[in-house]
Amino acid sequence: MEEWLQGNDYFLVDIIFGADDRIVIEIDHADGVWIEDCAELSRFLQEKLGDELGDYELEVGSAGLGQPFKVEQQYKNHIGDEVEVLQLDGQKQKGILKAVEDRNFTITVQEKQTVEGKKRPVIVDTDKTFSMDEVKSVKYLLAFK
Repeated sequence: MEEWLQGNDYFLVDIIFGADDRIVIEIDHADGVWIEDCAELSRFLQEKLGDELGDYELEVGSAGLGQPFKVEQQYKNHIGDEVEVLQLDGQKQKGILKAVEDRNFTITVQEKQTVEGKKRPVIVDTDKTFSMDEVKSVKYLLAFK
């Protein structure tokens, strides 16, 4: 499977073995996933695995848009996009994904801050860095503009 994924610039997001004899393979691509490519990968795997699949039903699809990120490459693909971070304590942060490195990511959020000499708080851009392992979830926010 790796040879097909790399040859087509896709990456593996998840493999789920369902209780109902289904194997669900989730893939992603920087430019999105095409249904034709899912069908091609499915045929490729069925040819490679043949009888090894047995009674399992194979399903190949894309990682759901708006679903939490599962692998680091998904974070990298969304640099510059608005994301929502759900922290372990339940707090949510929305911001622009700025950087991803070594299982850490940085978002730029807008916060109100008191500035000396100003009567009212001013909105400023602030960078916040999180560990992928220390948040509940991160997901891309669809923008309908």
